[in-house]
Amino acid sequence: MLFYSIDFAIFLPVVFALYWFVFKKNLTVQNTLIVIASYVFYGWWNWTFLFLIFFSTAFNYTFGILLHSQENTVKRKRLLTLSVFINLGLLGFFKYYNFFVDNFVSAFSLFGKQIEAHTLSIILPVGISFYTFQTMSYTFDVYYKKLEPTRDFIAFSAFVSFFPQLLSGPIGRATHLLPQFQSRRYFDYQIAVNGMRQILWGLFKKIVVADNCGEYVNEIFNNSSEYSGSTLTLGAILYSIQIYADFSGYSDVAIGTSKLFGFNLKPNFAYPNFSRDVAEYWRRWHISLSTWFRDYVYYPLGGSRGSTWMKVRNTFAVFLLSGFWHGANWTFIVWGGLHAISFLPLLLTNSNRKNIEIVASDKMLPSLNEIRGIVTTFLFMALARVFFRSESLTQAFDISREIFSPTFFNGLEVVPNMKIFAWIVLLFVLEWIGRKEEFPLASLGIQWKRVFRYGMYYAMMLLILYYSGREQDFIYFQF
Repeated sequence: MLFYSIDFAIFLPVVFALYWFVFKKNLTVQNTLIVIASYVFYGWWNWTFLFLIFFSTAFNYTFGILLHSQENTVKRKRLLTLSVFINLGLLGFFKYYNFFVDNFVSAFSLFGKQIEAHTLSIILPVGISFYTFQTMSYTFDVYYKKLEPTRDFIAFSAFVSFFPQLLSGPIGRATHLLPQFQSRRYFDYQIAVNGMRQILWGLFKKIVVADNCGEYVNEIFNNSSEYSGSTLTLGAILYSIQIYADFSGYSDVAIGTSKLFGFNLKPNFAYPNFSRDVAEYWRRWHISLSTWFRDYVYYPLGGSRGSTWMKVRNTFAVFLLSGFWHGANWTFIVWGGLHAISFLPLLLTNSNRKNIEIVASDKMLPSLNEIRGIVTTFLFMALARVFFRSESLTQAFDISREIFSPTFFNGLEVVPNMKIFAWIVLLFVLEWIGRKEEFPLASLGIQWKRVFRYGMYYAMMLLILYYSGREQDFIYFQF
């Protein structure tokens, strides 16, 4: 079920009404409703994969209890290792089986040996990367004794399958989100209204900005061999805007919907396009994933402590794993490697935490130096995403080579509708104005007269309705 579908427009009010008006007094029944609603929400796409979610839930619930009850250090490590192996084994089978088989065959062919191996027609379950990492965070936190394991299976099931963030996150941490399922929720009108504004903002980004950009991105990348460097550069820039508006739009709808039910999900984006360097960008982009790798991979490996070699190793480990998490293709691994290379100079010169606060936090406009940093970082991200968007390394290298060729100075063969640039400018202007808030509409227009404030909301809704009907799937559904 998609957030922008008619099905969801009916589903959400029904669940909301049952949750607050019928089952308000009983926490367990409320959580049961969330589980049922979440399974319906997910099963709307393919009900057969509900068994996979249930297995992941039951398995990690059980292992949390086993880890807590086991005092022997060696046995606890064995339990954790087994848990990680099974969780990643399921993820690896559905997501990476064919990738490993194909590369295994290719490796042998390099030595003149031809072997036969069969790939499988495997459907990738939507959201498996997200809920697998969410359940693994629970197991890790129990192992490190940051969290007491729950014995409330219904609450834990609701935590794993919570429908707003089930398909594409944000990846909820058990230490933050699970206790919210174990305590009474109270309806707060102001929080609910704030959630509706965030849903509106997320749908605007997705349908008005991302999907309009996507039409031209698809045209350019699907026919990349026919276009000059200037057109391919435009495609890379539009794709960078598309994937941001698409994914952050999903996160806004997920977080806003959660607020309607009394839950507080942590922000997943913090205006990354205003970042002044790569390190700042990664602190502001897909925060739930970057902090997951930081806490469960980077820190256990030693973080930035130790020798220069260890710093380099740990940085590459995190970025390469992050790339591989996104998909079973060498393009994602190269994409991760590019970010590791760009991050290292900042880390090795202790400049990676130079830009912590939001840009121009006490000014209306950024300085020339800040503008230079923002533009440079954005362009690097856009060009690196050529690998992220391309179907193969061959296509990615061909596009990159053409971008840096003399054809960059040719005229554009694909000229987008000027309306698209208007929506992109509007997106950036509103985000700049509201960059100190969780999302722009959290404060924008609050002090206006009612007629102007609601005029803005209705204008955005009309734009969403105008462009609806030709939506593209959320990009991160494929991950």
